[in-house]
Amino acid sequence: MSDIASGDLGPWLSPEELDQVRRKVPILYIDALPARLDGHGEVESVGLLLRATSEGTISRALVSGRVLYHETIREALARHLDKDLGPMALPRLPQSLVPYAVGEYFPTPGGPFHDPRQHAVSLAYVVPVVGDCQPANDTLELTWLTPAEAVTPEILNDMIEGHAILLKQALAHLGRLR
Repeated sequence: MSDIASGDLGPWLSPEELDQVRRKVPILYIDALPARLDGHGEVESVGLLLRATSEGTISRALVSGRVLYHETIREALARHLDKDLGPMALPRLPQSLVPYAVGEYFPTPGGPFHDPRQHAVSLAYVVPVVGDCQPANDTLELTWLTPAEAVTPEILNDMIEGHAILLKQALAHLGRLR
């Protein structure tokens, strides 16, 4: 999550207000898988973020974040891609905002999508990136992997809750999962 400036009341909730809302209402998120394409539009590699969690662990993740009040999905995608990949990543946002998958996270453990903080619904997208990525904020690095490398057990086991499933669904959607 990004840091919030103390004077920015805008569309943000205070941490206490957000905790209260999370206990009562599903929260809308976006997940984005950065991709490098070849000259024919085929996926050559996908980008996975390496992040330090608040619990002190290191894990891999997709670009992810909340959709703010009165923010379009396209604006949320652009904001989170810029925040995590840097301003020179030059993402090519999809013309159609129909997601390749929907992840529904529950605070109750046991399902494939678990978020102990909240009930959340995530719209997942593959976003081609053509520029230079310079990870920022809580992102330690961005690793580009071929589709085959991305689905090795070592990589999938390092991913945060639900993101391994979304990664495999993205590659299947693109015809890159065998």
